[in-house]
Amino acid sequence: MTVIDTNGPERVLPTPSHTVGPFYGHALPFRGSEEIAPLGHPDTVTVHGHVLDGDGSPLPDALLELWGPRPDGTVPRTDGSIRRDPATGGHLGRNGVEFTGWGRIQTDANGHWYARTLRPGARGGNAPYLSVCVFARGLLVHLFTRVYLPGDEAALAADPLLARVGDRRDTLIAADEGAGVHRFDIRLQGEGETVFLEFQ
Repeated sequence: MTVIDTNGPERVLPTPSHTVGPFYGHALPFRGSEEIAPLGHPDTVTVHGHVLDGDGSPLPDALLELWGPRPDGTVPRTDGSIRRDPATGGHLGRNGVEFTGWGRIQTDANGHWYARTLRPGARGGNAPYLSVCVFARGLLVHLFTRVYLPGDEAALAADPLLARVGDRRDTLIAADEGAGVHRFDIRLQGEGETVFLEFQ
């Protein structure tokens, strides 16, 4: 009897190719997730921009999570971002009243995203900022960064992180477009790459 070794490299057939994932837009976004601020709140700001790859091309399937404190600098401890209907189990979205400080935003077909939130207050010796977590295809590990909003130049000049990143600080400061609107593009690599943070 002849034994054939099917585990040898010359006998193993190549595996079929697989679609690259994960697909963040499938189940993670929820209705109203970009509307973090309660409707009509006087401290509401809009932050928007594009997520770009190393060639400057927009990513239509990226996902961002934003966190930010209240205008007084305190961290919200309120539940309610993803409420469920007790009868159907479906997502109801936000209740429109509570500020949780958290949102999850998917980029559109042009790689654009936006969030309406409250202007964050300063905390712990830092200038006011929003924390951002970026999920995108090609990233094995999600990325963390910050969005500093312009307006208090003294606080920005004294911020320890902005001082540490030196001439790359502009990649962390949103551009003021007037009327409470700020633009913040996230470049994943290449020229003008956004400063990303590593937590240990």
